[in-house]
Amino acid sequence: MEIEKQAQYLTERLSYIRDIFGNKHNESVDLLASKLEDYRRREPQFTLRERRAAVLTLEDLFDFVEKRLETELTPMDMVRVVRHPHRICLRDILENVYDNYTEIGSKDEHSIDPSMVIARAYITRRRGKRVINQSVMVIGQEKGHGEEFRNGGSVKPWGNAKALHYMQVAETENIPVHTYVFTPGSFPIEETPGAAQQIAANLYGMASLRVPIISTISEGGSGGAEAIALADRRIMLSHGYYSVISPEGAAAIEGRLQPGERAAPELVETCAGRMKITARDNLHMGYVDHVIQEPCLGARPYHYDFFRTLRQEILRVTDEVCLSVRGFRPFRGIALRSRRKRAARGLDFEKAYIRWSLAPSEQIRLVNKRHAKYRRLSLSVVPDRTPFAKRVSGLWQEALWGVHSLFKHGLLQRHQQKFTEYMDEVQSEWVLFFNRVLAPWRRLRNRMTRNASRISMETAKQLTELSEWDDNQEQRGGNWAYVSARAKEDRAVTCPNSRIHGCLDLWAPDLYGEFAGVCTNCGHHFPMEYQWYLHNVFDQGSIFEFAADVEASNPLGMEAFESKLAEAKQKTGHKSGCMVFEARINGTWLLVAMLMATFRGGSVGAAEGEKFIRAAERAKRKRFPLLAYVHGTAGIRIQEGTNGLIQMARCTMAVRRYIDAGGLYIVTYDTNSYAGPVASFLGCSPYQFGIRSANVGFAGPGVITETTGIEIPPHYHNVYKALARGHIQGIWDRREMRFNLSQALLTMGGRNLYYR
Repeated sequence: MEIEKQAQYLTERLSYIRDIFGNKHNESVDLLASKLEDYRRREPQFTLRERRAAVLTLEDLFDFVEKRLETELTPMDMVRVVRHPHRICLRDILENVYDNYTEIGSKDEHSIDPSMVIARAYITRRRGKRVINQSVMVIGQEKGHGEEFRNGGSVKPWGNAKALHYMQVAETENIPVHTYVFTPGSFPIEETPGAAQQIAANLYGMASLRVPIISTISEGGSGGAEAIALADRRIMLSHGYYSVISPEGAAAIEGRLQPGERAAPELVETCAGRMKITARDNLHMGYVDHVIQEPCLGARPYHYDFFRTLRQEILRVTDEVCLSVRGFRPFRGIALRSRRKRAARGLDFEKAYIRWSLAPSEQIRLVNKRHAKYRRLSLSVVPDRTPFAKRVSGLWQEALWGVHSLFKHGLLQRHQQKFTEYMDEVQSEWVLFFNRVLAPWRRLRNRMTRNASRISMETAKQLTELSEWDDNQEQRGGNWAYVSARAKEDRAVTCPNSRIHGCLDLWAPDLYGEFAGVCTNCGHHFPMEYQWYLHNVFDQGSIFEFAADVEASNPLGMEAFESKLAEAKQKTGHKSGCMVFEARINGTWLLVAMLMATFRGGSVGAAEGEKFIRAAERAKRKRFPLLAYVHGTAGIRIQEGTNGLIQMARCTMAVRRYIDAGGLYIVTYDTNSYAGPVASFLGCSPYQFGIRSANVGFAGPGVITETTGIEIPPHYHNVYKALARGHIQGIWDRREMRFNLSQALLTMGGRNLYYR
């Protein structure tokens, strides 16, 4: 019976090899198949001893062939490995890495997402003769072994919301969070909460979670992976992949495929290789901290030695995170180095107990180290052409601004505010006392002069007549400082809502000139150039651009992408798709980070992320409000691979630092805004607004239909839908953006709005 199981096991291994390699390496597959078939044919003639020897010989042959095929794995082969139903899943890890666990669900139907599993678990360790159970919160996507109801690990918004909730529970209980990434990407639906806004909420919450976060990546696809992968240490399985987009999605974009068309396998293989998605690539780029070696052709549920290795690695990394923030700094380094040397000599971490709960000061240190770690990522791939003298001058200015802000706002104004509050209280008490003392005299005086007072004619006129429009006051339409070049075209423009609302055709000089691209009948907003906002929203002559020499690059050496970048730079006059500048609105200074749709669709790469972070840091240093104006964004730039994807976490952490320091962060969406930026550093703002006729969401209509097979209704992503699901807080008319921003600056914000 045991020999029969071994033979059946070999049949499954052969089927697995065929699934991974397809039509490649046919000679090796045919050899294994013929040997196995030969054994099956001759098996009835074998004695028990001969049968056992034949099976052992076959196992040795399979081991030899698998080791040879292992050396020839391509990136796309590894993608097929992690997608295979026989791949290890989160349940296997819970069963084999942890000593006990209880899965946690929720009661209402929208909180139960089978793709996201939460478990309270513990690992047993020993300290001498004492047995200690160390608790952790385990969170991860669950693909199962071909279980369709788990949606392939593609998590819905409420699944990510459940994950964030239990991360916060772990923070309350002061226990580490272990996350396991097994997802091709989040499910791109915009039901409440929307996919984008929930991923943004997860990133914002994890940025300053005050407990250790350890993330293990098997299949890390786009924003769905980032939703639980922002961590103090990131481990990657050797056959896993971590990417901004799937190879098939990249091939569809590179091949400019039409809906319903499929990319050629050769193009998919090429894209998988170029995007640098493997564990070795990501370790080299610095986006993961360690790679765990798997058995040949990937870990499967029966590889128990692998689970022991994973358990040891999880213990080691969690210990290191805790030790790195504990005690006196020089001693921390000594302890960590000593521990690594012992680990190299075979230290059993189950017998080397380290406490995982952190003191309040250690929690603060942990969050600061996490922010510092992500701030350093991807800097090596961002060319900064700023001249040396200008760079030194900028550093001096930043230092002086820091001292100025510390003195003015941190010391002088804080004490001045306390003194003012004290004087206000004293004055209020004095006025109350004075009014009580003089109340009898005032009553007597009022009786004596009751008929003496009369309302002046001027006062009566002001109270009873309607106000008149003053041409000298700032108007919200008509006289624009910048007029679109399309206003020079002598043609009629038809509103897309003409069939519904009966809009008449508009003459281009009127539409793009006086009407600011807005239909006078239905209010539909035609797209306008970003220059319109630069010159008509901010005070004239107040714009001061900085970091203009930070340049978008081609870090992965993508074929033909260099020329496309050069074309975008020449066309727009900018070196990246993000422009950062200081400006004024009605005399109030603010920092602006603008994503420009004219530069590669407003996609975000390492350069755009770096410029956004510098804007947030400058706003924090100067105590200015921060505005993100999104003229349009197509998402993360796929040609930069993980270099672009990591900007979701980096920029969100910069926003978190800025808001925690007391800043006001406002986001305004225009035209089409989708994907990674909306699902991270834009979507985490407490004050988000959309220009009328804009579209806001996680994935475009074509992507949703292609990945889910669901035909979405018209206007699925328009700002009114975004407002209904709570993603944005208001809808603005383009012509009123200056007025609305000015109002927002006076009525919203954090505790450091010193300009009021």
